[in-house]
Amino acid sequence: MAIVPGQRKVYDFKSVGETNIEFRKRTARTDQGIPIGLATPLQFGQNNSGLLRMHFNLGNQIKDNLRNLIQTNHGERLGLYDFGANLLELAFELGAEDTDTEAIRRIKNTVDKYMPFVELQSFEPFQESHDDAAIAKVGVRITYTVPQASLSKQMLEVLIFTVG
Repeated sequence: MAIVPGQRKVYDFKSVGETNIEFRKRTARTDQGIPIGLATPLQFGQNNSGLLRMHFNLGNQIKDNLRNLIQTNHGERLGLYDFGANLLELAFELGAEDTDTEAIRRIKNTVDKYMPFVELQSFEPFQESHDDAAIAKVGVRITYTVPQASLSKQMLEVLIFTVG
């Protein structure tokens, strides 16, 4: 097809798009690295992290998994009836020596079975009341280490029951 004089096409260099290399650079996860696992509670991902929010740090993933393990009660996990520490039935008696001993035993048994690489260090029950008498929190603080992941003296606070 011949170009008629006076009717030349003019192209803008911005209209040609981007190359594959430029596209990969623009969409690469350079700031976060490789995702390790899902973060809970589930949330939509942001900033090129994918559909769901992910953990990119091994320490954060282990902490999230340990928190979920301790908060889960028997029968809540489909197919694994004994998964979890089953602490809900002890919630209102935490702080008494017998109940604390039972809670420690349950946590230790479930961690030994499902996360044997975690070394538990200390256990501290807590009960917090607010100015409003109708609001209270019951939970435990656990200190742990994971030698294989070079994680030392990590602390986890798990709420077992909230009244409001």
